[in-house]
Amino acid sequence: MIVIIDETGDSKKGKTTDCVKRQYIGNLGKIENGIVSVNAYGYCDGVTFPLKSKMFKSKERLKEGDKYKTKPELAVEIIKELKETGFNIKRVVSDSLYGESHSNFVSAIEKLKIEYAVGILSNHGIWLPNEDKVRVNKWRRFDHIRWDGKREDRNIREIVYGKK
Repeated sequence: MIVIIDETGDSKKGKTTDCVKRQYIGNLGKIENGIVSVNAYGYCDGVTFPLKSKMFKSKERLKEGDKYKTKPELAVEIIKELKETGFNIKRVVSDSLYGESHSNFVSAIEKLKIEYAVGILSNHGIWLPNEDKVRVNKWRRFDHIRWDGKREDRNIREIVYGKK
């Protein structure tokens, strides 16, 4: 099974609900008062289905005794819990928030000996062992539909670090 990690948020009025704060809400594409969760989805035999989620709590909203956890740390907790319950995870897929969090996401996935495919931004660098190669595909144009329904021309390319 492939596990897809992503976060989602919803706007929320007021400040009385636990975890609500002004923060980036991805599906709105802006900073807004709201609540954010880290989610794991399963993908198997062409079907995507929800598996587990955890609420993200900012440092400002912690209560006494709470420990602050980043979104990548929450994602690793979810993956470990899924493995403990018997899920056979072949690969983890995520966006650049997680792909650029080597110390608290990528390295944890590597320790769990799970394959992964993560996004990284074009200005993000990584170190490779000398014997590993980098394979780069050509840029490809695609039509991106934004959260607000507007279309944008975007470009994407695959860069494979190490073994394919």
